[in-house]
Amino acid sequence: MRFEQLEQFVALGVLRHFRQAAEQTQISTSALTRSIQTLENEMGYELVKRSTRSVKLTPEGELFLEYAKTTLSELELTKKRIFQSVNGNANEKLVIGYTNKASSIVPISCGQFLAQYPHIKIEMQLQNQQELTRKLQQGEIDISVYSQAINSIGSDIHLPDQLVLFVSKNHPLAHKNDISKQNLDSYPMFGCFSQSKQVQTMLNEAIDSLNKSSSIKVGSIDQVMAGVVKSDHFAIASIEHANTIAENPELVQLKTNKDLNHEQLVVQTSQQTSITEHVEHLLSLIKKAGATFS
Repeated sequence: MRFEQLEQFVALGVLRHFRQAAEQTQISTSALTRSIQTLENEMGYELVKRSTRSVKLTPEGELFLEYAKTTLSELELTKKRIFQSVNGNANEKLVIGYTNKASSIVPISCGQFLAQYPHIKIEMQLQNQQELTRKLQQGEIDISVYSQAINSIGSDIHLPDQLVLFVSKNHPLAHKNDISKQNLDSYPMFGCFSQSKQVQTMLNEAIDSLNKSSSIKVGSIDQVMAGVVKSDHFAIASIEHANTIAENPELVQLKTNKDLNHEQLVVQTSQQTSITEHVEHLLSLIKKAGATFS
């Protein structure tokens, strides 16, 4: 018994006409007649009552018609499940949010994924990290991809890009590759005024974070550099003075976590996202692409 025979019997049982059933199943009337006779021989019962005017099913034929319909329905469902397992659900959609620093990874990874699973839709959203976090928590995106600095042990100084730390070239910290707050505890601090109100606010916040607000000495960039050269103080200044500091052979800029330029990719999924085989595959592509991320 073949599935084609079941399809042919269902067509005959619904249409109750040999010629029309033969046309629907794209075989000849004689071939359909032989197919029904083969089924009857295999079942051991007469399934169809034939007459010149009409086709009627026997009670056994009616039972077999229900069996054939159910079997064919299960076959289609199984085919659909297999197709989705291999190619993904045609209605499945993944929303991926990522930051600028991950823009060299996410589109490429998604392109590789779609080459294998073209039936799955992907929406990519370029967002800042704060918005990514909000959307992930709200379930508005399925996957979040961003980068964060990897700090070596002790690298707990987080300065904005607009600020720099520096010391005398003879300072004990001058050539240390990893500066922590604890390293700075033993040394007094100079702070340089900034004409920018925004930068000055950053300076004040940085001074507070380093626990130096009660003992810091402040001045112009020239006064601060002169004081640093002659002492074991360290200093903080605006990036606008970076060239001036770099041109002074007696000064060295300290390396904090933002200067190490070493980052890792962070890939997160929403708790509302079902981790299917396809989602796992996409995540693996992103993580693989981010393995050399720095």
